[in-house]
Amino acid sequence: MSAISKTNPLQGISPFKHISKIAIVVTIVTSIWLVFYTIDEGHVGIVKRFGEATVQVNPGLHFKLPFADTVEELEIRTRKNSERLKASTFEQMPVEAEVSVNWTVVRPEAFQLYKKYGGLEQFENRILDPRLRSAAKDALARYKVEQIIQNRGQVIQRIEETLLATMVDFPVKLDSIQIENLILPPKYLQSIETKQTEKNLAQAEEHRLERQKLEAQRDVNTAEAARDSDKARADGTAYATLTLAKAEAQSIELKGLAEARAIKEKANAIKANKVLVDYMRAQQWDGKMPTTIMGSDQSVLWNMKQQ
Repeated sequence: MSAISKTNPLQGISPFKHISKIAIVVTIVTSIWLVFYTIDEGHVGIVKRFGEATVQVNPGLHFKLPFADTVEELEIRTRKNSERLKASTFEQMPVEAEVSVNWTVVRPEAFQLYKKYGGLEQFENRILDPRLRSAAKDALARYKVEQIIQNRGQVIQRIEETLLATMVDFPVKLDSIQIENLILPPKYLQSIETKQTEKNLAQAEEHRLERQKLEAQRDVNTAEAARDSDKARADGTAYATLTLAKAEAQSIELKGLAEARAIKEKANAIKANKVLVDYMRAQQWDGKMPTTIMGSDQSVLWNMKQQ
């Protein structure tokens, strides 16, 4: 039998050669990684060479010198910063307030802000926060608690005016200042509650009195309506009576006129016809002869009665 020899395909290749190839690939990838970098949207890049800020770059792909340049991103989108503080009102009442402000780094001046203050957090801690606290305390001290509660907009406007005046020289834009929360002393809250309760009771009493007034007015209106109805009814009855009386008077007057006209016509007829006169006398004679008669000289009265 003849022996069959097997050969290794990697036989004769040095392992160091493989390691060197891998090292070269890693070096190339690392160099590319170190040379190129990107800046996200809403940020700018601050390139530092050996620790010194040298240039500002915009969002996108850039390259740098490996081991010499480092890059820090600086956000230029709107940020919100809040501060909790203790202050006193106009009447020296202690309050706790939380105020906030929205602010944005001006893009062309972001490099100068970084060089002077070292970044956004440093700028907030060293510049923005102290001025925001000071403006809020100054504004709260100018108003009474009741005014702060009822006219919060005026207090916010005062804070904004003060803060803008102190931040005018810095490369930032401020807007939307708000009083997020206002914590009042418990005693004051209790007094407000008591005052509100008394106010509610007063309003309830006022409502009750107004209701009584309306009910009384309703009774008055009802009485006036009844009075007007009775008056109208009485006026109607009186008018009907008056109308009836006038009608009766006119009837009597017409009847009298008719009778007078008849008598007049009768008298004229009698005057014009003597036979009619005798006829009328005959109708009115009762059939008895006269018992007395006057003489011709009207001085002797004859008794005609039978003896």
